[in-house]
Formats: sequence, C-alpha cells, structure tokens
Amino acid sequence: MDFYSSSSSTISSHEEPHVLAVDDNLIDRKLVEKLLKKSSCKVTTAENGLRALEYLGLGADQEHSANNNESSILKDVPVVIVSSENIPTRIDQCMEEGAQMFMLKPLKHSDVKRLRCQLMQCQ
Repeated sequence: MDFYSSSSSTISSHEEPHVLAVDDNLIDRKLVEKLLKKSSCKVTTAENGLRALEYLGLGADQEHSANNNESSILKDVPVVIVSSENIPTRIDQCMEEGAQMFMLKPLKHSDVKRLRCQLMQCQ
C-alpha cells in the first residue's frame, strides 16, 4: 500500500500543491511522479514509509533528517492512499485513520485531476 500527500489541505487555483509520493516500486513511483507533474504538482518521492516519515519530520531520528527544512512544510499534510488492494475493510480502516482519499492502482490521469480538484476544493 502506498500513499501520496499534499503539503496543503486547500490550494488556490494558481498554487502548485506539493505531493509526497511513496511507493516501493521504482516504476510505479516514476509513473505517479510523471502524472502528478503533468497536473502541475511539485513532487517529492520516497521509496518506503520510513523515508516518507523522515520527509514529514516524523522519523525516529528527525534531528538528523537530511530534509529537516522540508519537514516543517510537510508536517500536517492530507494523506491519499493508492493501492492495488480493493479490500473494503482496509479502505475503511485507512479512511478512519485519517486518509483524505483512497484510489486504486493503476492510477490514471483522471484520478490525479480528481485529487487536485479535491485539494483545491472544487465543486
């Protein structure tokens, strides 16, 4: 299971959301990065959850985090889960634990547009 998060819960139409994309598969990570960049997002990628926590300033050794300056920007980000596992109980658990959105792999450009719209609070 992978997650993607944005550095702002609401984005104005002229701002570029900053997205942290976490995926253990390099090809999936590159595809998501490309899709997000095409949708005018700034993208930071991480290969696993521990690395993502470091980016967010939530790692065990956050004082020595290589991205400590970025951690303050990314600390309170909405989380979007993207997974190939279409298991309702797992989806419900993710949403109950604070995920803002759940999307199934493979991620499509329309999914990214929907995500961007939600972050910008489109109607």
